[in-house]
Amino acid sequence: MADLIHTVADLRARLFPIRHERKIIGLVPTMGALHRGHGRLIEQAVSGSGFVIVSIFVNPTQFNQADDYQAYPRDLAADLAFCEQRGVNLAFVPSAAEMYPNEGLTSVNVSRLTDHLCGPHRPGHFEGVATVVAKLLNIVQPDRTYFGEKDCQQLAIIRRMVEDLNMPGEIIGVPTVREPDGLALSSRNQRLSAEQRQAATVLYRALRKSEDLVRAGETCPGEVMKQGLAVIESEPLARAEYFEVVDPEQLQPLDEIAGQVLIAGAIWLGTTRLIDNLRAAPADSA
Repeated sequence: MADLIHTVADLRARLFPIRHERKIIGLVPTMGALHRGHGRLIEQAVSGSGFVIVSIFVNPTQFNQADDYQAYPRDLAADLAFCEQRGVNLAFVPSAAEMYPNEGLTSVNVSRLTDHLCGPHRPGHFEGVATVVAKLLNIVQPDRTYFGEKDCQQLAIIRRMVEDLNMPGEIIGVPTVREPDGLALSSRNQRLSAEQRQAATVLYRALRKSEDLVRAGETCPGEVMKQGLAVIESEPLARAEYFEVVDPEQLQPLDEIAGQVLIAGAIWLGTTRLIDNLRAAPADSA
C-alpha cells in the first residue's frame, strides 16, 4: 500500500533511507482528479524510477478565479486508489497551509514564454505554477519529474525554470492521452454536459485541420490560424479564446512556417475551459 504523507518534514524523513539506497526517485505532480492521462505519467514514472511519488495538491495560487478553484474536482479516496492500483510508493497530499505557511514574498516568474498562448488570458497563472513546482522540486528533490505534453506551455516554462536556476533532476514530457474521438483527457472534461462533451472535439479537429495545412506546405501562420479558427467557429457551443501557431521552444509567433511549429488553442464550452496542442512540420522538411 502506498504511503500517505501530508507534511514536508514527514516526507523528507521518509525519503532519507530511499536516497541512502540510491534509488531513482520519480515525481508526478498533480492536482488530483486523476484520470488515464495521469495514469500514463505514473506508468512512465514506475518504469523509469525505483521509488514513485505522486503529489496531489490543488494549488490556489495558479487559479485566476476563486470560483474555478472551488469548483475544481476533488476525490482523494478515488485518487489514492488510483495510485495504489498503479504501483505508486508514496502520495504526498499537503494542505494549502503546509505549502504556504507564511505570506508569500517570493515567487518564480519565467518571462517571454508566458507572453502568448494562455499567458495573456490567465494573468499570474504561470507564476503560480512555476512557484509551486519549484517548491515541490525543492521538497522532493526527485531525479525525474513527469509532466503531460497537453499542457505544452507549462512544460516549456518548467523546463526553462529548471535550466535557468540549475535545478537538479530531469523533466520528462509524456505525450497527450486522448479519447477515441480525439479529445485530450482532462480533469475538466467531467464538468461538461453530454452536449458539450460532444462539441468539445472541435478543438482537436481544428488542430488536425491546421496540422494538415502545415504538412501540405502552407507557409503562412495567419492562414493556418484562420482556417483552424473557422473550424472552431463552426461549432455553436464553442467559443475560441485563442488559436496560435508559434515556435515550439520559445513559444513566439512566427512570420513564416519553415520547420516544426506548435499549434495550440483554448476554447470555452459554457464555463469550462479546455486546451490542446499539436506539433506539425512540412512533409518535406528535414
